[in-house]
Amino acid sequence: MSIVVINNLGQYNHRISRTLTYLGIENKLVPNTISLEELENMNPKGIILGGGPSIERIGNCKEFITKMNIPILGICLGHQAIADVFGGKIKSAEIESYAQIDINIIKECGLFEGIDDSLKVWASHKDEVVTLPEEFEIVATSDKCDIEAMKHIAKPIYGIQFHPEVQHTPRGGEIFENFNKICDRELDL
Repeated sequence: MSIVVINNLGQYNHRISRTLTYLGIENKLVPNTISLEELENMNPKGIILGGGPSIERIGNCKEFITKMNIPILGICLGHQAIADVFGGKIKSAEIESYAQIDINIIKECGLFEGIDDSLKVWASHKDEVVTLPEEFEIVATSDKCDIEAMKHIAKPIYGIQFHPEVQHTPRGGEIFENFNKICDRELDL
């Protein structure tokens, strides 16, 4: 079983797939226009929703989020799509971020297992989640963005505003490995 990476037309989507491959994590990169039926037939153990230009161009991601009962990790636009589906609010950031920043991990969760309380990450976005969805909790924040990472309270659904797939996030591989472990744990349940 593999993790399916949904390409939301962002500049880093291919890097997500390549990083997973380097880590030995089986994956497949597919367009966000793939149908729910085609995605279900792939029998993925998890989904990563990649970044992209705008919430209007997320293809079938909303259907994947609401209908697939497997772990989901949203990155940048994928994070925003998850927030939107669950009733959060997104708006243009007061300060667009295109730089390496420090985030503070404020709540232990599987995604950041074994990682310190602060982490250098690459931010590349103009929109951000400004209102947390009701069923979510904030797990990381920064002085640039209040909701750098969030987690569904009951389901294995995670959203991160930053990009773990680029070298400017030195420990990004560990985040992907942790997500893979989350997927494997869910298979065992």
